[in-house]
Amino acid sequence: MKLSQKEEELMDIIWRLDAVYMKDILDQLPEPKPASTTIATLLKRMIDKGAIGFNLNGNSRQYYSLIDKKEYSSSYLKNMIATFFQGSSRRFASFFTNDMSLSKEELLELRKMIDDKLERSDS
Repeated sequence: MKLSQKEEELMDIIWRLDAVYMKDILDQLPEPKPASTTIATLLKRMIDKGAIGFNLNGNSRQYYSLIDKKEYSSSYLKNMIATFFQGSSRRFASFFTNDMSLSKEELLELRKMIDDKLERSDS
């Protein structure tokens, strides 16, 4: 599933707040706020894609996520690696470490994560 950038913005709000009404979404968006009809259209597309569901409370819809943030992020990253790095995690790691201007502390943290993963896979 691929969400547009605007849909991902709304999804992030839904993930953070768990269950939201349109008013909650509008409150979270920066100025200038989009029209409520624009938000309604995006929410409808997200429902059609299977990203969110809703419960009716009177005349109001309370929206909630149907997809896990970690699973979506993982799928998105795998797709990006397949598209931009010919499916090579090594090429992605090379780009990430060489072209992202990471600080020494960030690189050491990455090394620790890799070392921890290697230790866990050896046991």
